[in-house]
Amino acid sequence: MPHKRLITAIDTGDAARVRALAASVGPHCGLIKLGLEAFSALGPAVFGASGGYPVFLDVKLHDIPNTVAGAVRALLPCRPAMLTIHAAGGAAMIAAAREAADAAGDARPLLLAVTVLTSLSAGALSQTGVAGGPRQQVLRLGRLALNAGADGLVCSAAEISVLRDAFGEAPVLVVPGIRPAGAGHGDQARVATPQQAVAAGASYIVVGRPITQAADPAAAAAAIAASIV
Repeated sequence: MPHKRLITAIDTGDAARVRALAASVGPHCGLIKLGLEAFSALGPAVFGASGGYPVFLDVKLHDIPNTVAGAVRALLPCRPAMLTIHAAGGAAMIAAAREAADAAGDARPLLLAVTVLTSLSAGALSQTGVAGGPRQQVLRLGRLALNAGADGLVCSAAEISVLRDAFGEAPVLVVPGIRPAGAGHGDQARVATPQQAVAAGASYIVVGRPITQAADPAAAAAAIAASIV
């Protein structure tokens, strides 16, 4: 049985590879995450390659409000189940995205605001001019995004507890940077195991390379799903 909390990230611009991976891991997870690489290479056709599994479209829209609203409207016919925008785009941008998404009625995607990328450490964030570290910035952006109409947030496992303390159980928290015990961190700076993230209160966990680069992706997805039941 698929585990609804597990999202498998398929990051490739090769349509055949997307189809093969989706067919392999789809039965073991709740959604397939298709990101910027896949969408840039394949466009809306990437949804067909997903094999009919629900899609979390992670393109992190970030522009002026009118442009982001237009992009959301353009994506609605693809029927993504989830869609990301950058919380740093500001309240007006988030509100415009939500208004555009609402045009789809009950079929609208969940709108998720990305807070601080899991590849950013405190030092890297400081280089961008943000003081106080990731946790403070995630809380600040999280409050802004939820007040502006986002359904939930994308954050690292390190920030789950502070967000739950501040906002309760209502917001959807999608947590990337997930690595099974013993797996390499790659380019992720703030990571956790699947069990740690779920125990902390993640609504969904996102796992990419530990599944898609495994010798048997289906078995890897099934093992992670079983570990968080």
